[in-house]
Amino acid sequence: MTDATLTSTLAAATRTALDRRDGGAELQIGDDDLKLERPRNRDHGDWASNIAMRFAKRVGTNPRELANEIAEALRAEPSVKAVEVAGPGFINITLDEAAAGALALEIVEAGEKFGNGAQLAGRNINLEFVSANPTGPIHLGGARWAAVGDSLARVLRAAGAEVTREYYFNDHGAQIDRFANSLLAAHLGEPTPEDGYGGDYIHEIAAEVAAAHPEALAAAETREAQQEVFRKYGVEQMFGEIKQKLHEFRVDFDVFFHEDSVHEDGSVERAVERLRALGNIFDDEGAVWLRSTDFGDDKDRVIIRSNGEPTYFAGDIGYYLNKRDRGFDECLYMLGADHHGYVGRMMAMAQAFGDTANEHMQILIGQMVNLVRDGQPVRMSKRAGTIVTLDDLMDAVGVDAARYALVRSSTNSTIDIDLDLLVSRTNDNPVYYVQYAHARTRAVNRNASEHGIDGANFDPATLTHETENELLGQLREFPRIVGIAALEREPHRVARYLEDLAAAYNRWYDNCRVIPQGDDPVEAVHSSRYVLNEAASQVLRNGLTLVGVDAPERM
Repeated sequence: MTDATLTSTLAAATRTALDRRDGGAELQIGDDDLKLERPRNRDHGDWASNIAMRFAKRVGTNPRELANEIAEALRAEPSVKAVEVAGPGFINITLDEAAAGALALEIVEAGEKFGNGAQLAGRNINLEFVSANPTGPIHLGGARWAAVGDSLARVLRAAGAEVTREYYFNDHGAQIDRFANSLLAAHLGEPTPEDGYGGDYIHEIAAEVAAAHPEALAAAETREAQQEVFRKYGVEQMFGEIKQKLHEFRVDFDVFFHEDSVHEDGSVERAVERLRALGNIFDDEGAVWLRSTDFGDDKDRVIIRSNGEPTYFAGDIGYYLNKRDRGFDECLYMLGADHHGYVGRMMAMAQAFGDTANEHMQILIGQMVNLVRDGQPVRMSKRAGTIVTLDDLMDAVGVDAARYALVRSSTNSTIDIDLDLLVSRTNDNPVYYVQYAHARTRAVNRNASEHGIDGANFDPATLTHETENELLGQLREFPRIVGIAALEREPHRVARYLEDLAAAYNRWYDNCRVIPQGDDPVEAVHSSRYVLNEAASQVLRNGLTLVGVDAPERM
């Protein structure tokens, strides 16, 4: 019996019990109501539900009375061994051993699709992340969003959504001017401008542009013309390097959206017209304003200055409307910690278009990342000058360890990454611990195959050891964890789940043999354990894929 089957059975039993009561037929049973939990004490069953306590008051009945009715209906399900009502109305469910063990074969047959769901089916989501200005290498904050954003895209797709990974390419504004001026200064042998960018990479790019485009520089007769050469080709060079490093980090985008385009294709003008038609634009002292205070912002915002120049916020407005006009139901922005104060105006802008904040527009704010080595902070990148970059992190620990370390913590928390720990081959290193568990499943597979053991004689009723029950319980949780991670936009839940699964697998490995000892015959239990091993392997591999980390065959 799968988790989905048990949940459906619980829903049907609850529906029948509610329909017998006044007003019960009108009540909707949602996903939150049907959540099953693992009891802390496994003597209390395989699964527990508080659904009777959630509905009893609404239909004017005692929770235990409602729980008993639901329990009675559940007992009629052949795969359910026992159902008990405890406390004020908890329903504890014990599955038949064969029904519980059958999950192992279901996982193997489902393969890489196990864990996929339909929680977000029909939703078209634009996920914008990283979007670092092409003025330097990706720093640690951008690296965190690269790992988290890519993993979130994978999780959202596993939950049934259509997802477009988008990079907002900032090639418009003062930062690009400062970048081009810094390249020109490096080319001319001048000191870095006071408001410019430093680091070896500036000199490298300046030299590469000069070597590749000598004719363009020779034709540039003024400093301004030379700066334009470095703007055009320097940004192109820097962004090419950014895309290459992200690709090496297993992060690729479906769309690279140029900021200039919202000013060139009329998106800003259309946005102003749309907002004006909705009554949310006003003119004052020659400037065009958004009535953002009507939607919770702390002040109204200028869109077009009195000199006719658009503000930075004008680009945001044009860009959001562009996304919605492209057919996206949800526009999910992943912003750095320094953008926290920007959330209010962005949500107000979405509402001014008639959209719903935190639905059509969603914003995630990521916190800082700190690196530690030998117990001391790592602060300096020679190439970038004053920051640690994605490249530095990959060089230090590799792609797998870097991605896993950046994904496994909630984005709401600042994280300290211990470089020494991430290169260690110990169980204290979480990525090594999970990857080693997968490699162990493959070693078991190879050894079993050498002894002629496969899943041909699979009998789920033979999986009776307490560690097998625990492992099956963990495996059953995977689709639910993926669904929650998608709905809550929290891919770190998958990584933490994998660590729990690896622990359960290791306890099973220590207690249950897939290969018989000595001259003992091969029995059905060995075939069944072979299938359970393959199921654990599949779920570890599926989970690692969702966080963008390899599942090694050997370590």
